Amino acid sequence: MNTWNLNGTWRLKYRKPGDEWSEIPAEVPGNVELDLMRAGVLPDLTRGNNVYRALEFEECEWLYETVFRLDALPAERLRLVFDGIDCFATVRLNGVEAGRAANMLIAHAFDVTGLAVAGENRLEVAIAPAVAEGRRLPPSPSENAFPGNWESLRVRKAPHMYGWDIAPRLVSAGIWRGVRLETVPATAFRDIYWATLEADPDSSRAKVLLAWDLIPGCAEWRKFRLSIRLSHDGETAFESVRPLFSTHGKQVIELTDARFWWPRGSGRPDRYEAELRLFDESGRMLAEDRQRIGIRTVRLSRTAVTGGPGKGDFSFYVNDRRIYIKGSNWVPLDALHSRDAARLEETFAMALDLNCNMLRCWGGNVYEDHAFFELCDANGVLVWQDFSLACFLYPQDREFCDAIRAEAEFIIRKLRNHPSLALWAGNNEIDSAGFDWGPLKSDPNRWDKLSREVLAQAVQTFDPVRDYLPSSPYYAPELIAEGAPHGRKPEDHLWGPRNDFKGDFYMKSNAHFVSEIGYHGCPSPASMRDMLDPEAVWPWRENDQWLTRAVRPMPGEDGYNYRIPLMARQIAVLFDSEPQTLEEFCLASQISQAEADKFFIEKWRSEKEWRGGLLWWNVRDCWPILSDAVVDWYGRRKLAYAYIKASQRDVCTIVTEAAQGVHRPVVVNDTARPVSGVVTIRDGESGEVLLRADFSCAAGEPARLPGIPAPAAPALWISETRLSGDAEVGRNHYIAGPRPFELPRFRRWLKLLGYAADGFERE
Repeated sequence: MNTWNLNGTWRLKYRKPGDEWSEIPAEVPGNVELDLMRAGVLPDLTRGNNVYRALEFEECEWLYETVFRLDALPAERLRLVFDGIDCFATVRLNGVEAGRAANMLIAHAFDVTGLAVAGENRLEVAIAPAVAEGRRLPPSPSENAFPGNWESLRVRKAPHMYGWDIAPRLVSAGIWRGVRLETVPATAFRDIYWATLEADPDSSRAKVLLAWDLIPGCAEWRKFRLSIRLSHDGETAFESVRPLFSTHGKQVIELTDARFWWPRGSGRPDRYEAELRLFDESGRMLAEDRQRIGIRTVRLSRTAVTGGPGKGDFSFYVNDRRIYIKGSNWVPLDALHSRDAARLEETFAMALDLNCNMLRCWGGNVYEDHAFFELCDANGVLVWQDFSLACFLYPQDREFCDAIRAEAEFIIRKLRNHPSLALWAGNNEIDSAGFDWGPLKSDPNRWDKLSREVLAQAVQTFDPVRDYLPSSPYYAPELIAEGAPHGRKPEDHLWGPRNDFKGDFYMKSNAHFVSEIGYHGCPSPASMRDMLDPEAVWPWRENDQWLTRAVRPMPGEDGYNYRIPLMARQIAVLFDSEPQTLEEFCLASQISQAEADKFFIEKWRSEKEWRGGLLWWNVRDCWPILSDAVVDWYGRRKLAYAYIKASQRDVCTIVTEAAQGVHRPVVVNDTARPVSGVVTIRDGESGEVLLRADFSCAAGEPARLPGIPAPAAPALWISETRLSGDAEVGRNHYIAGPRPFELPRFRRWLKLLGYAADGFERE
């Protein structure tokens, strides 16, 4: 296959309704807002209230143009491939329409054989305004959306782009992923599916399913031979050569001495090189496919309802071993998605540094590309993948169902061979939106064809070995019959009042698995000064630019204005007062966030006998905002980052909340091996030893330690966990005693712990 890369500098024409065309240079991949900023038409949208200037361009038509040369026309057919067009596009080559696109989230390929010419070729991509298309049909009474998001319901773009509490409203347009021209081989593999049917680590045996389909390219294809080879570290594990009796086939491969793919902390993420080659009768290779696959099974054990310990379940099993999940929600890397690739490796390295063994690809985002999944494959990070539907009650008519079906088929076939992919989920919070939030109290099991039929059937058809969860959280018929009470959801998103992270809402939750939970943490003073105009940095009250960072989608839309007072109230829970300087406000907010995130993680881990895991929200911001992320858009780490890194160590000592005046520490072991050692817990200020105890944990199991009396006054406790035969010491802490705390004293505690947040200037 020959390929011509068409990325680079194009021309971009644009016009608002009734205006003449204007022209600027454009970068592909890119977003129109970035081109307008580079040309000086728009200011830096990350500063002040400038992001609202992008609203002026939502009704624009856009026309991308470029010229490329072909020295000669190849003998094969030609295909023009766009890995991402945003969104309603007409593609013309040399003045002739080649095809149309209407989905930002999938790739589009157009046969341009007969349109391309030897010499100079002119390529045009005309993009219509998405907001106008979103108004084409009126919503039905059964549909619902946030006030500024109605135009998004029928448009297949990332939902957050119309405004969200984690992202600004940047509806955008553009060619946001790469463009190429390529030849189409006459003979090629059209579809290949690798799946693990059985995995038995005890006997080192496995059964692997291979399904393949090819385009033969000639009438003599029955004389071809198919070669199948699996190898590990260069050594052949399986090899066969078979004749063709059909252009489609399946084979079950039995492996002995199999090497298995395991999540982080549970073993090596071993992978095999999987090669399929097609030869003609002379031995000439006609087609080849090479992939890296993992041998593993993943199973989700769940019940429809729960009553707490022993009365329900939501747990992941890999190779039939229960894996406790420690991880995060993976949200947009950038509000302007052409920059995602540049931020991927740095952000993923943070998730690894925080010892995440699962990332949940949230349903308000785009679908990540292969590069993300390759990182997860190589590093043993499981992926929970939502389909790109979130929080709204979407259309259910045939036209929209067909669009979602086509999108799902494309995405499933694209991603299904990655061993890291653990679960497909139909959407984010739509069950909750219909039954709990909306005025109609709609039962999703009766009305939501998208999650109960369209997507369920797509997964069953194209990836039948993987589990499918209709919604997160999922309201099964049994749960609906009880009115979906808070305490009966096996898997839940724990946002709630967020008034006290040790309040009853969290303490009394029976959720086995928490797939969303978080707490606000203000960015550092340095980041606040980077994102706000100088006169708007402080104070926060009656401050329009702080509301913009809250994140207010449009001027006057006040749905998210509560988020800044919420931070102030959360600070007061710990410190009983609101700081009066920017420095103290930011620090106190970050302490509040860090202590909350730590508490959530450790409460669920300390009860891992019946809890399945927790995915906190989230690693990094996609824009300069005030949020629950532990790293801001500029890359500055909040205090919560250091806290989470300590709390998510594979072997960790956790001090649980006092019961009858006694704290009972627990050593949690998330590894696949037994561990032993000694734990020492000291008063951080006096150095007094409060507990020294030997411990021994079975593989994947916790060990309970003797209790420590609760103190009468606030205190910092520091734990040190020394594993036998390991020189490294795991340190953690616990803030004991009654609240409120004194902020100056907490500053001293942070110095004793060696914790710091980025971007705080010295006083």
